[in-house]
Amino acid sequence: MKKARIILRTALSLAVVSAAVSSCSHDPLDIETDGVNVSIDYRNFDSLLVNTDTNNLRAAMLKWHVDIPEVIDYTLGYCLNAGEVTNPSVPGYIYQFRTDPYFSREEQRIAANFKDLSKYNAAITEGFRHLKAHLKQVKIPAHVVYINSFFAASAFSTEKDIAIGLDRYLGPNTDVIRELPGDKFPNWIKEAWDPRYLERDALASWIMTHIIPEEDNQTNIEAIIHWGKIIYLTEAAFPEADKSVIIRYSEQDYQWALKNERDFWNYLVKEKMLFITDEKQQANLLKEAPFTAGLPEKGPDRLGQFLGWRIVQSYMKQYELTLPELLKLPYTELLQEYEIN
Repeated sequence: MKKARIILRTALSLAVVSAAVSSCSHDPLDIETDGVNVSIDYRNFDSLLVNTDTNNLRAAMLKWHVDIPEVIDYTLGYCLNAGEVTNPSVPGYIYQFRTDPYFSREEQRIAANFKDLSKYNAAITEGFRHLKAHLKQVKIPAHVVYINSFFAASAFSTEKDIAIGLDRYLGPNTDVIRELPGDKFPNWIKEAWDPRYLERDALASWIMTHIIPEEDNQTNIEAIIHWGKIIYLTEAAFPEADKSVIIRYSEQDYQWALKNERDFWNYLVKEKMLFITDEKQQANLLKEAPFTAGLPEKGPDRLGQFLGWRIVQSYMKQYELTLPELLKLPYTELLQEYEIN
């Protein structure tokens, strides 16, 4: 099998050469998880808001606020625009929401689609068990909280908790999702609201917040490989998951990205995009969108994330490296060993 091996010669010059490389059987994500204990408290704040008697709702919210203040403040203040939990008018505001015809139907769909959250709880816990097996000192969330974000957020992490907006995992074909106005929620956004990404998003949110946080003033290739490490750690949490789920692509888009990996790399080299710092270009390469802007042929969005992941995968398949060692590696080290199948 022949591979194209990209060798970093200087900070501004790259050469691509062909070399015969024997296949490697080393699997850096094959790790034993027996005896790895993870304790996470799972709560359904959406259910509390919908099913608690209005007269008792404020007291119930204040009780939960002791344990998960940031999630409750975000849900009430930002998502619902209802104000702080201490505001005595909040229960009345929530009652109006509960009796609104559209949101009442939306809550019915959430209840029907997520009648049993135990499988998601188990998957998230297992993801953190895998992560902890690799990273012994990794911080584990105290709570995972299910909310209705009113289409504001899929998964986000606070200092000690993860919140998951169940509304954004109802699936694009659910009636209440299809009815959302296309000018604010175009189809490419709705298509991403697939329940198969739920546990993946929970772990990725935690990883990018607490393990590989965002950095400023990165060159394009640094930002690409930074994201590559995030996606690779997400893969480490779910080593048996479909690769398309890890990168958050449809299977068709994942296969397109694999097929066009070399062309995408050549495009970045030809356009001299790798070693400059350009926030607009990084947004085009890394952020969610209907496609990756700037490419001569339309493919899936976030191809920069995909490429960074492939660069990290290439390195880890060649060397007996642990995840803590990977996190310390500079981007130049990873880039030198990048091989395109």
